[in-house]
Amino acid sequence: MQVPEIPNLIHYAIPFFIITVIIEVILTVKVKLDDYEFKDAATSITMGLGNVFIGLFTKGLTLGVFIFLYQYRLFTIPFTWWAWILLLFAEDFAYYWNHRIAHESRLFWASHVVHHSSKKYNLSTALRQTWSGSFYTFIFWAPLAIIGFHPLMILTQMSISLLYQYWIHTELIDKLPKWFEAVFNTPSHHRVHHATNPQYLDRNHAGIFIIWDKLFGTFEPEIEKPVYGLVSNINTYNPVKVAFVEWYNMFKDVFTSNTSLNKRFLYFLKPPGWKHDGSGKLSEDLRKEWEKKAEKQSLKT
Repeated sequence: MQVPEIPNLIHYAIPFFIITVIIEVILTVKVKLDDYEFKDAATSITMGLGNVFIGLFTKGLTLGVFIFLYQYRLFTIPFTWWAWILLLFAEDFAYYWNHRIAHESRLFWASHVVHHSSKKYNLSTALRQTWSGSFYTFIFWAPLAIIGFHPLMILTQMSISLLYQYWIHTELIDKLPKWFEAVFNTPSHHRVHHATNPQYLDRNHAGIFIIWDKLFGTFEPEIEKPVYGLVSNINTYNPVKVAFVEWYNMFKDVFTSNTSLNKRFLYFLKPPGWKHDGSGKLSEDLRKEWEKKAEKQSLKT
């Protein structure tokens, strides 16, 4: 099978990122939304540059693992138009489960929390990417190589997905046509994902297609104005702290908790907020509390 040469799409997109961030700053000031937080944006851009630099190494690691697994593929899927369409949905399905588990398992949350650490929501937030996740989260895409998609196809589609998700990090776009909102991930859907409102927690994990959230019960429409950030915010612009603070907190819980070895290990697997003594609150708990309050409020009215 002839393998075409495919450029690194993320590197080519960097000038586009810079230009659009500048345009958004101008538009934000012009329409008099909340003041643009330049320190926050600088942190996000630094995190993004760090992610690109680290990606020079981790993409080689990922490619090596995919090539190894590709030897044991079930099928040989060619570089043809129908294969790219099939991969579009297959990769997005893998992304959905990677993203969902990143919110449901602290080991994966430790790297993904970086992307949620800003209390602002703009195009620069899209660039706030992990420095550690690419060393291990590629396992969610590994089955695609075993199925028979060529490793270069998988990495290319992963980049396409990341590029698609850039433009949805903005408040300047309200709602798009209903047919588009019904099928695709949009700024409205993704604002919900970045919000700390109890009803929005751990919702809308979509990459390109919002259909996965609707199929698997994690969809929530944007109704109430989102409040961005984390349930417990990091409150720092230091990119090194942003990158590693949750890793530090997680290992601290593992090694200092006065409990059994088995329960210490659960700090890696259980969702963020879990405590071995039952004192922690999960997103699910916060959502249930909100639902009870909303129900009581509706009964009063």
